[in-house]
Amino acid sequence: MDKSKPFHKSKRSFRRRLPPIGSGDRIDYRNMSLISRFLSEQGKILSRRTNRLTLKQQRLITIAIKQARILSLLPFRNNEKQLERVESIPRTTGPRTKNKETPQNSNWNSSSY
Repeated sequence: MDKSKPFHKSKRSFRRRLPPIGSGDRIDYRNMSLISRFLSEQGKILSRRTNRLTLKQQRLITIAIKQARILSLLPFRNNEKQLERVESIPRTTGPRTKNKETPQNSNWNSSSY
């Protein structure tokens, strides 16, 4: 065996990411610029893994987001894109006709209670 070439692991450069919350940032329901970074486009709270937060920070962010939602500072859901798509689709394709047929075996009108 030729031992002149030792086994080398591939060296990847890992850049340490900065924490998303600085030491001076206060996690509060009034700090909307901070809170909005941890929400998805739909208005959902992002997971701790994607936020790169500690457990304590994630709990405080979640509480702040929920307080802001209750005080109407944040919407519970963000449906702007879905509403635009629904409005562009025509609802009817032809003339509407009324259907006057009534079901024969309906239990809604029976008063045997």
